[in-house]
Amino acid sequence: MVWKPVLPDWNSLSLAQQVAQLVVVRASGHWFDSQIRYPQWEPPAATLRPWIEELGVGGVILLGGSGPELALRTQQLQEWAEVPLLVAADIEEGVGQRFAGATWMPPPLALGAIARHNLPQALDYARRFGRLTAQEAVALGLNWVLAPVADVNNNPLNPVINVRAFGETPDTVAALVAAFIAGTQGQGVLTTAKHFPGHGDTAMDSHLELPQLPQGRDRLEALEWVPFRAAIAAGVSSIMTAHLRVPSLDPQDPATLSPAVLTQILRQDWGFDGIIVTDALMMQAITQHYGAEEAPVRALEAGADVVLMPVNPPKAIAAIVAAVEQGRLSEQRLHQSLERLWRAKLAVCSPVEATTVCHSWDWEASPALQLEQVNPATALPLCRSILQDSLQVHPCPGTITPVNPAGAADAVNLIWVDNLLLAPFLGMQTPAIALPHAWGYHTQWIDGQTPGEPDLRHPTLLQLFIRGNPFRGSAAASQRVQRWLEALIRHQCLRGLVVYGSPYAWEQWRELLPPTVPGVFCYGQMPEAQDLALGVLAQQATLDPGNPPRPSSLDLGQAFTT
Repeated sequence: MVWKPVLPDWNSLSLAQQVAQLVVVRASGHWFDSQIRYPQWEPPAATLRPWIEELGVGGVILLGGSGPELALRTQQLQEWAEVPLLVAADIEEGVGQRFAGATWMPPPLALGAIARHNLPQALDYARRFGRLTAQEAVALGLNWVLAPVADVNNNPLNPVINVRAFGETPDTVAALVAAFIAGTQGQGVLTTAKHFPGHGDTAMDSHLELPQLPQGRDRLEALEWVPFRAAIAAGVSSIMTAHLRVPSLDPQDPATLSPAVLTQILRQDWGFDGIIVTDALMMQAITQHYGAEEAPVRALEAGADVVLMPVNPPKAIAAIVAAVEQGRLSEQRLHQSLERLWRAKLAVCSPVEATTVCHSWDWEASPALQLEQVNPATALPLCRSILQDSLQVHPCPGTITPVNPAGAADAVNLIWVDNLLLAPFLGMQTPAIALPHAWGYHTQWIDGQTPGEPDLRHPTLLQLFIRGNPFRGSAAASQRVQRWLEALIRHQCLRGLVVYGSPYAWEQWRELLPPTVPGVFCYGQMPEAQDLALGVLAQQATLDPGNPPRPSSLDLGQAFTT
């Protein structure tokens, strides 16, 4: 093997190469082009490789694939790069949220629920959550964790933040954000507080349109900005901008493109000298109002250091180069961002040996895979403990009555899911289907994207997988679901309700439940959450994180008895 340094001084790069270092492009985490899921955003290898090898983009954000596949993919991308890449992922719920086989943790709002009655426990969970996420990320070749979300979700109708936030009050969010960051430190990853200046109190999805935050600066200081200040104090590596307009700060431009927000507030007023990264510039909040080539230039003018997911990376780079050559964007401004980027790249590289000052990425050798660090023995107990401690039950466990009398025919396990094609947490062997099947229920599916009505003739267990999701508009409880729920209760068909995901939907619908109908709410939607929620509903769960219940057959008449 030939060993040679591959980290140049950025001053040795051409202007175009310097600019390209400030661009992070989207790509699939899958190995083969045939596996690409989002071709409008994820280029094939024949396109991506020249972006890395020839243009010299500074980073890649990945989505999709298994953990081992991701490890090979990140090696491949680093081998293509002359200057080592920042490799990022939106892993707010652990690495398994995006990459199969790694640990998928509950959404952060579950910790906020625990904090309401046991803040020390919630803080401990947040630190362990951060540490586990960082360890698994590094093991698979990721070095930039696009988390934690520092928004305060004080608007239940928020469709884009919702359960991604750590809570609904600024002090709780600030404490949990700082604890998460503390857990990641020393693990070799960058962290990201998002979405500044605060996306929690919006009822629009910035993936689809440009929201507006009407609050004045005093309110922002007292609420939205409290967690961001805590994140900076905790040593967060970067801050991501929000695609929303805040007239009290800038009456014209959204925060991502606003010097008043990024340079004046973050840089000058707060003294933040880490990386400022835009939210994805392909989001419609930006593309509907600003050109694909204009938006990246304006983001850098405003004070951003890294342009994330521009619509057309080569054209974005060319537009920024032209802006520098024409004097619109100064070289000094460009160099400030490059200095921050180089500090960040050095910070997430481990020494080759404890006795050397070299970094592992100063040489062409690829890092060894560390799959033993993925899904360690401590991961599942941590996940189940958070799920268990944030679980809600209606009514009290002692009053649960039988869901389906022995011998009854045609009992239905009715599953509603926002979009069945985007539901990796469901399959024939997952608990939401397998356990009711063992109890004598046959499964029916309702996809929130297509018409459908419940059968009002049979005993029904209703399981709702519903949460605020980007690109899906309003997070308000579906009127269709409420209509079904009311009809099932009116016809005395409903034998049990499980809601996975949205606490706001649960709070609305639990009020409708008769005292004799059991209900359970769980923040998670993954198989572990299904197993726990149904086990509690059936009074078969051990509630022991180290010994998850796996009943294979139950007498139908006893399935939901106390």
